[in-house]
This record gives sequence, C-alpha cells and structure tokens, in this order.
Amino acid sequence: MFGLYQSAFGILTWGNIAMFVIAGVLLYLGIVKKMEPILLVPIGFGILIVNLPLNGLMEYAADGSPAAVGTLRELIQAVADGKIGLLNILYTYGISSEIIPLLIFLGLGALTDFTPTIARPISFVFGATAQLGVFVVFLIAYLSGMFTVNEAASIGIIGGSDGPPTVYLTAALAPQLLGPVTLVAYSYMALVPIIQPPIIRLLTTKKERAIYMKPQIRQVSRLEVILFPVLVFFVAALLVPKSIPLIGMFMFGNVLKVSGVTDRLAQAAGGVFLDVLTFLLGLTVGSLMPASVFLTPQTLAIVGLAVVAFSFSTAGGLMTAKFINLFLKDKINPMIGAAGVSAIPMSARVVQKLGQEANPKNFLLMHAMGPNMAGAIATSVVAGIFLGMLS
Repeated sequence: MFGLYQSAFGILTWGNIAMFVIAGVLLYLGIVKKMEPILLVPIGFGILIVNLPLNGLMEYAADGSPAAVGTLRELIQAVADGKIGLLNILYTYGISSEIIPLLIFLGLGALTDFTPTIARPISFVFGATAQLGVFVVFLIAYLSGMFTVNEAASIGIIGGSDGPPTVYLTAALAPQLLGPVTLVAYSYMALVPIIQPPIIRLLTTKKERAIYMKPQIRQVSRLEVILFPVLVFFVAALLVPKSIPLIGMFMFGNVLKVSGVTDRLAQAAGGVFLDVLTFLLGLTVGSLMPASVFLTPQTLAIVGLAVVAFSFSTAGGLMTAKFINLFLKDKINPMIGAAGVSAIPMSARVVQKLGQEANPKNFLLMHAMGPNMAGAIATSVVAGIFLGMLS
C-alpha cells in the first residue's frame, strides 16, 4: 500500500548496531568536540551508510572487499543491475588507484610553511628519529603472527602520524585494512593533545621542560624557501625512488605556494580542491567499515598498536633532543623533539602548551613547527622505503 516492499529492520545485526554507536562517537567528536571534523564527520557518516542493510551505495564481494568496478561498459551495466554503488566507484578510482591521497598531499604542500625547518636544519634529525614508532610497531605486528608483512608495514606507518602517506601505503600494500587503519590513524592524530603530554612528562623533568628558547629564529631568504622543496624532492627521489609520488606531490604543492607567481594555483590547491578531496576520502574510508570487516580481533590489535606507535615516536624525537643537548652549550628544549611526530600542528601546540606551563616566558611554537614539518617529510620517505621493500 505504501510501496514498502523491502525492509532493513529484519536483517539488522548486533554488529551493525555496534557500528552505529562507533559512528555516533565519531560524529560527536567531530561536531561537538571539533576534533578533526573535516575527516571524522565524513568517516562517521560513511560508517552509518554501509551498516544500514540494503544501502545500495557500497556493495561487497564474497570476501568482504568492495565489489570490483571493471571496465566502463561493465560499470554501466553493474550500476543498472545494482551490483555496485557510488562508493564502489569512489573507492576504485579515488582510493584504490591512490589518486585522492596523492592529490591531498599536493593541497597540503600548498598550505605548508617550511621556514622553521629551514631555519633550524637539526629539525630533520628530530623528524627522522620520531619515526621510531613506525619501525617498532612494524616489528611487533609482524612478529605477533596476526598480520602479514605488508599489513604490519601499513599498521606501523600510523606512528608517523601523517594521514595521506598512511592511506597511500595501506591502499598499495594492505587495502583490506584501509578502513580501520585510516580511522585509527586520524582518530589518534586528533587525540595527540591527550596522548603526548603524559609521555613527555614521564621522559622529562620540569627543569628540562622550562628550558628557555628565544622566540626569534633565523631569517630565511626567499631563495632558500624556493630551493628547499626542489632540493628535498631531488634528494628523496635519488635515495628512495618509491617516495617520489608522495614527496613529489607534497613539494610541488609547496613550490606553487612559495614561487610567488602561482598564488592562484596554490590557493585553489589548498582551498576548495583540498576540502572536496578530504570529504571524499573520509566518506569512502567510512564505507569500508561494515560490521563484518571492522569488528574483528585484528581491528582491536590495530587500536592498541597505534598507541604504542605514537608513544615510541614521541619518545624517539624527545630522547634524541635530550641526547643532542649533551653536546650543546645553548640547550634546546627537548620537547621540540616530540613535535617530530608530524601531527601538524597539534604536536607543536602540545609542546607550546607544556613549555608555557613550565616557564611562562617560553614560546616554543615556531621552534616546534620545524620538527613537525620535517616529520611529514620523513614519514613520506619511510612510506617509500616500505613500498620499495614490499611492493
């Protein structure tokens, strides 16, 4: 009578209901707490969509993976037959092809200011040693026997705390884990202000946290700013060729910003273009998390391993700064090493806040942004290393 010839109520499972709760938590964190809203809101809504039976927007193969799209002719017929949905198309052509994460990195490059990193080159040391958690968790995950070597690499890269390299590497090596890995990575990036302070306080004394650093950093010339992305790309391409897609897009976006002649392109890449790609990424990633795929022991293990990765990465950069202080006359505040975890700019803000708590005269934000930016470069290089070893 009312045209209701099919109902989803009868086939809802407890797993679906549990995923609705998870989606609700993500929407709450994004909307009410404003924690990474541009990603957590689309991811949360994507989870809602795919856990509604008969949703029609994402169809799955027998093994739980997204249904294959096929050729253009097959695509048209499959859509007509209801065998694939819109989100299958977005996943295949946007995520599985690795186009969206690369283009997001282009947009992020157009928003990035490398001046603090250029002004203090030692930032690269902190950015590199803050990748410690990546390798520690890679080994733990692989030796646990729960994950293949490719899956272990995809879990380990969460420790770099940089979204696009995490998505790019996981799509290439372990697409079956893309949903939980991406969700955990971005969720924990939003929780950096909660995760990092206890670790920093544990590994430093109040006296160390109070070390004063002058607010001014070295003036960087326009030539340095322009040459920096070109040289970084050149060196990374020669040392780790598999990092070229990530580093290339990141540095190209930065060249658009700093060249002084492509302002319109930089504004477009870092503006609406980036926003559209980000919500497409979030919605598609959310659609990869039906209850049957997400509610598994593997997912719980990923949640726990991600905490370990963040902790070791924070400790790696911080302890390196403390070691370097042994040889410096003018001490640096060791907390800036913790900002090598490239959750931009959250980890730098954590350092700023803790620095002012210990010494109200301290303004560490710009000092911490150097390792923060260096960490983003280091994570992309590490992703390239994994791809070179495993792909």
